[in-house]
Amino acid sequence: MDERDAMTQRFEEERGRLRAVAYRMLGSVSEAEDALQEAWLRAGRAGTGDVANLGAWLTTVVARVCLNTLRSRQRRDEQPLDGRVPDPIISPESGLDPEHEAVLADSVGLALQVVLETLSPAERLAFVLHDLFAVPFEEIAPLLDRSPAAVRQLASRARRRVRGQAPAPDPDPARQRAVVNAFFAAARDGDFDGLVSVLDPEVVLRSDGGVARDRHTVVLRGARTVAGEAVTFGRLSPFARPVLVNGTAGVVVVAKGRALSVMAFTVTDGRIASIDVIADPARLERLVPPPHGPAIDAWMR
Repeated sequence: MDERDAMTQRFEEERGRLRAVAYRMLGSVSEAEDALQEAWLRAGRAGTGDVANLGAWLTTVVARVCLNTLRSRQRRDEQPLDGRVPDPIISPESGLDPEHEAVLADSVGLALQVVLETLSPAERLAFVLHDLFAVPFEEIAPLLDRSPAAVRQLASRARRRVRGQAPAPDPDPARQRAVVNAFFAAARDGDFDGLVSVLDPEVVLRSDGGVARDRHTVVLRGARTVAGEAVTFGRLSPFARPVLVNGTAGVVVVAKGRALSVMAFTVTDGRIASIDVIADPARLERLVPPPHGPAIDAWMR
């Protein structure tokens, strides 16, 4: 086996972990795949014959590609840091497929991805690589052109923000689903008090409507405010189909064979702490497989 064949084999062995790193860094499935493709090309050009730990080396290559993408995104000022709902990974409620299991290993749901969007590129790199993938600070430092001590501070700052803003979901999927079902039942009946009772007092609702809302995400805070909004879309409750969104309870709202929205819920201590909604038709076409037709219901089963 020559060097390129050996590198190809190792890259495929590492692909699941590398994809998970890229998704955590970028919050986009398509951009994560692009990052892996770019990393593969760079690895081919650089050669790996003298690399002692190819897995670690490939991780740093992917991380560097992702860092460049984040910095480019920041320069374009695509959206306010606290306003972007990242691409979710949507799976049938029956369970994740092996590819998604690798990407979402040790995930705490979409809430984590939302908070990662608020970090600076350097903070995100330090936190993702060290806290989520156990890369030593000494290996991260050269990527950021900083000392290990400075990278440690970046990760610590990011960690505090994640702990304060990314609630950990209930580990029991059945309890998550029961609370989400109660939410939709109350919305369907126009039961304002019932909605407030299943919402955390500090609940946050983010909704990305796409072009209809000038590509900006609407953010609502507080149980009574969110309950008031939920009453208005209670008519859609009969069309909500249960799915997993980043491994936790969520729904796809489907009418006439078309996905109208994806909703991700973070349930903590028996109440909904966050709701993230994507209603942008362009994003839904990419995110819900298949995007149209009666096959949607078959896929969600």
